[in-house]
Amino acid sequence: MEKEVLITNVQRYSVNDGPGIRTNVFIKGCPLRCAWCHNPECINAEVELYWKRMLCKQCGLCLTVCPEDAIYPPIPIDEALESDTYHKIDREKCTKCMKCIDICPYGALLTVGEPQSVEQVLAEVERDFPFYINSGGGMTVTGGEPTTQPEYLAELLREGKKRGLHICLDTCGYSEWEIYDQIKDNVDIFLFDLKHLDPEEHLRKTGVRNEQILENLKKLSAAGKSIRIRMPVIPEYNDSMEYMENVASFLKSLPNKVDYVDLLPFHNWCQEKYRWLGLEWDMEDVESLDPSEVDDAKDLFEDYGFNSTIGG
Repeated sequence: MEKEVLITNVQRYSVNDGPGIRTNVFIKGCPLRCAWCHNPECINAEVELYWKRMLCKQCGLCLTVCPEDAIYPPIPIDEALESDTYHKIDREKCTKCMKCIDICPYGALLTVGEPQSVEQVLAEVERDFPFYINSGGGMTVTGGEPTTQPEYLAELLREGKKRGLHICLDTCGYSEWEIYDQIKDNVDIFLFDLKHLDPEEHLRKTGVRNEQILENLKKLSAAGKSIRIRMPVIPEYNDSMEYMENVASFLKSLPNKVDYVDLLPFHNWCQEKYRWLGLEWDMEDVESLDPSEVDDAKDLFEDYGFNSTIGG
């Protein structure tokens, strides 16, 4: 039987996650807990449940099939839409049997994460081969953190290369070097997330220290791999010009030149996904950065000799 892992999305026609037109494969599960995460549905490695409040008609059908009494009784639709605190599901009681999803006639309840084999994923990715050829694009494997599924990832990359795909791997870098060493020859470009250089600051906002991450970056560079740094720019965390200069100096010290530095300004457009999952998000009220606010940082990296983009 083919190995399957949970995939949250196979996103076609992406233009911000590597060169050309790409298809992004989102693997569920991540060892980090970044405060600004804009893919919260990819953090937990297990199947989850979305409740989309705007689609819910408060018909009560889901309540009739829930075996755990994990669904609250219907309330007037206006109250449900206006309340910031109302949630349909008691997440502590929910065992994710998904009976509520099967009976919901409005699409307000959805499964987050679908088991897919390598063959299923590649069949979807290959549908856009003509776009890849004309644009220099291909497949980008992302998440979550793809290296949390090392055997599946290795097979996906190996089979993808056999089929002539250009492959990018978007990674936080927090994994055993042996995993990167095993897969590196089947990756054309590593999209390597660099969140903070200071280990304590990294721990404070992501839940882990960064020594292993930086060491993996150095080893990939020493191996001559093509690397694009992906740097989330977070207000009052890593957005100062002094910090940007420290990053530029660090990247210049790597064994081989980094190809690009992609600056990713913080945005809060993902707040609905937190609500759909029944999660609180501490950064919901933090204002999104306008791309123009990182123009100076882009100029700085270019002055240091890096190609730099805003948004990837």
